[in-house]
Amino acid sequence: MLFRYISAVLLGTVATFGLLMLMRSVIADPMPAEDSGVTGEVLDFVRLVEELDIVLDPPKPEPPPLPDEQPPPLPPPDPDIGGPRIGGDPPEPTPPGGEGFFDRYIDDGTYLPIVRVQPIYPRRALTRGIEGYVLVEFVVTATGAVRNPVVLVADPPGFFERAALSAVLKFKYKPKVTGGKPVAVSGVRTRVVFEMED
Repeated sequence: MLFRYISAVLLGTVATFGLLMLMRSVIADPMPAEDSGVTGEVLDFVRLVEELDIVLDPPKPEPPPLPDEQPPPLPPPDPDIGGPRIGGDPPEPTPPGGEGFFDRYIDDGTYLPIVRVQPIYPRRALTRGIEGYVLVEFVVTATGAVRNPVVLVADPPGFFERAALSAVLKFKYKPKVTGGKPVAVSGVRTRVVFEMED
């Protein structure tokens, strides 16, 4: 083993010394002097300019002069086509059920969910593999926000209530409109289901 190390060190030393001598000889060897008697011709490149034919757009013709005479004005249309006319203008059609039957339903509307946030699955239920649901009742305000959420039923109890209430508070609704004004709706219920994905 000692013989291996000694031979490796000696071989490395010889290789290094050989490379140093080779580099010294390459650096010390002067380049042969240039023969000053030979001269070369200098090439001069000149770019030829091509003559291009420039085609201009033909001039636009002048528009014809406007006539001095204006055409005679048309007579106003006569709405009376002829035939017998009984009474005045025809009455406006009214919807069935009398005047304004549909008016009260056109701008009135019920509340509609716009944003429904998915609840965060509770870690304790997730680690135990528990699934369930929570029935929540709340008030939809005139602005469409959720207020006063209350848990009515939780199955199983003690796992999902806080997560369901937190999610329901982030819901947004289009408020109910009555008489053209948004109003609050109480007693709105929703069921928040907690199921693990496969």
